[in-house]
Amino acid sequence: MAYVTSLFARKMVAAAGAGIDQRATLEGAGLNPDAPWDPKVMIPATTYYEMLEDMAEQTDVTELPIHVGASMRCDEYGALGLAWKAAPTLGASCARIARYARIWTGVVTYELREHPQGTLFILHREGERRLGLRLSNEATLASAVALARQVCPVPFSPLAVFVQHKAPESKAFHEAWFECPVTFGADLDAILISREAMERANILGDEGISRYLMSDLDGELARVQMPPAVVGQAKDAIAQSLNAGTPRMADIARGLGLSARSFHRRLSEHGMSFQALTEETRRELAEGLLRDEQYSLAEVAYLTGFSEQSSFTRAFKRWLGTTPASYRKALS
Repeated sequence: MAYVTSLFARKMVAAAGAGIDQRATLEGAGLNPDAPWDPKVMIPATTYYEMLEDMAEQTDVTELPIHVGASMRCDEYGALGLAWKAAPTLGASCARIARYARIWTGVVTYELREHPQGTLFILHREGERRLGLRLSNEATLASAVALARQVCPVPFSPLAVFVQHKAPESKAFHEAWFECPVTFGADLDAILISREAMERANILGDEGISRYLMSDLDGELARVQMPPAVVGQAKDAIAQSLNAGTPRMADIARGLGLSARSFHRRLSEHGMSFQALTEETRRELAEGLLRDEQYSLAEVAYLTGFSEQSSFTRAFKRWLGTTPASYRKALS
């Protein structure tokens, strides 16, 4: 079963204010209204979605997810929030969320993808596009922008925001808060961030603190990850096929003795997508190969499925916020 942190549920209820019966809503989600807010207390994702849908029957929730996203603070995310603040650039901050999000949630994965105008910070959440999931996606996108505004030395706004579900009756509030065009009915849930913004130094960027925090997060991720057999097998198969280019899901599924549909469902049960799993495998393989001096940067690029070293360099910088050469130099 997939879980989300109770912090999001409590934030949603608080933001709804007098429009709902807050105490009954929290109790209905299995939370003690009088207990301290502990982000490590988790609730089933389906319970969270049902709670949001019940709230929608009591009050207008059009603006609710934006209010909740705007209220998020780096410090509320514990070590992950500190790692976001201490990263040298916004690009590195986003890379850390993409890498460590599984510590906080089993239903969402993140991807950084190149775009002609910059970088797409993409939210992947599998499941039926029910109202609760849609509201949760909007809040997640808004929280990413809110956190970016807390670390940027100049006012930050994305170039564009994309949302897969249909638009509310008015999207004026969304566009006013994001300060950019918001496209509903898109083919992905994402924020488009300019290259300039991604490369700009964070206010509190600190390499020493970053190394300490990332070491701590790596340990925590290892404890919560414990990938099921199908994920481990898939990653092995992906790694072995990367030197022939980006693998196809149908081919990997066939090699595991599964249909593409069954493979997709098995990954979704663990809050993962094939695209995100391929990116994760590429990154992990690249990190491992860069630790071995016998492989040139061009060879590492080839073995991780890139036809050109420049494409590998851009992807690696998107993953870890630094270039492969700088990463190798830091290791030595």
